[in-house]
Amino acid sequence: MSCANQKTRAMKDAIGPSLTDGSQPKSPQQLFRLLDQLDILQETTHHAPMFTVSQSKKLRTASKPGAHTKNLFLRNKKGVMWLVTCDEDSRLDLHTLSNYLGTGRLSFGSTERLMKFLGVVPGCVSPFSLINDSTKSVTFVMDRMLLNHEAIHLHPLNNSQTTSISIDDLFRFLLHIGHPAQYVTI
Repeated sequence: MSCANQKTRAMKDAIGPSLTDGSQPKSPQQLFRLLDQLDILQETTHHAPMFTVSQSKKLRTASKPGAHTKNLFLRNKKGVMWLVTCDEDSRLDLHTLSNYLGTGRLSFGSTERLMKFLGVVPGCVSPFSLINDSTKSVTFVMDRMLLNHEAIHLHPLNNSQTTSISIDDLFRFLLHIGHPAQYVTI
């Protein structure tokens, strides 16, 4: 097991294995089974763990068409949560985003909160993580710019794999799990 995988496992173990509803987080294999059941074509590549956009760009060996993303887990003072997905090169201004969404001041959610609601640790967050939010506590927000791409590349609940699917199939997945997107211009 690599040092990065040991770090990810240690973070999960320290936080606790269960979600807020008491269930266990889904595994990448469970995610892939659901995608298969929904007849969603996907292509997954394995690679060294990536914790940041910068690492992702350095480790990327081939340029595949489609959007590469940045995913932010945010909350406000009242504890309301959002998962925001935008292009990896987008500059996101939390003040402007909070004004647009009418949320009040936004900040990053803690590692513990991330694990409890989305079942992943930092570096593994993507819209696929919403499969673990059975309580529908996290609102999904997506940058409209991503709609200009036919495909999107996302971590499938871990950061040592990247799964490519069509944007349309991502929306089918999100509707199936009850997490339709809100759109913003970032």
